Amino acid sequence: MHASHNHSIEQKRSRGITDLSADATRDIAAALTTLLADVFTLYLKTKSFHWHMSGPHFRDYHLLLDEHGDQIFAMTDPIAERARKIGGTALRSIGHIARLQRLADNDADYVEAQDMLAELREDNLILTTSMREVHNTCDEYGDVATASLLETWIDETERRGWFLHEMTRRE
Repeated sequence: MHASHNHSIEQKRSRGITDLSADATRDIAAALTTLLADVFTLYLKTKSFHWHMSGPHFRDYHLLLDEHGDQIFAMTDPIAERARKIGGTALRSIGHIARLQRLADNDADYVEAQDMLAELREDNLILTTSMREVHNTCDEYGDVATASLLETWIDETERRGWFLHEMTRRE
């Protein structure tokens, strides 16, 4: 084996268990960490709307947003662990989330039920677009493992958006 090849293998081992390049690790891990900030933002907004829901469809909306919150939260650990698995880092604090998030918070004292659902619909659409962008980064570097995870999450996010869209339609 060539000496420079051995050095290259040793560099990869020191970064972690991946055979992805240093550029791939940097770019994909950064994209995942930013995505994770948005997922936490959407999770907290979904739970807040779940807690503050009111109106004639309270029970149905309350239960749906609880289900959505559980689904969104279920993405957080795999996203963070994937970033770590390839040699990157994950979020470290609420402040870190605030610095990276692209989805807007909603601190209003009162939001109408239909406005909550419409805002979550838009946020899920934005999240879907962001996940597709991360998927494109994965494709660029041949990271099929991260891309595969993203495909499932894109489908779940599109489903949430579809439900929210149908619930906010004005017939």
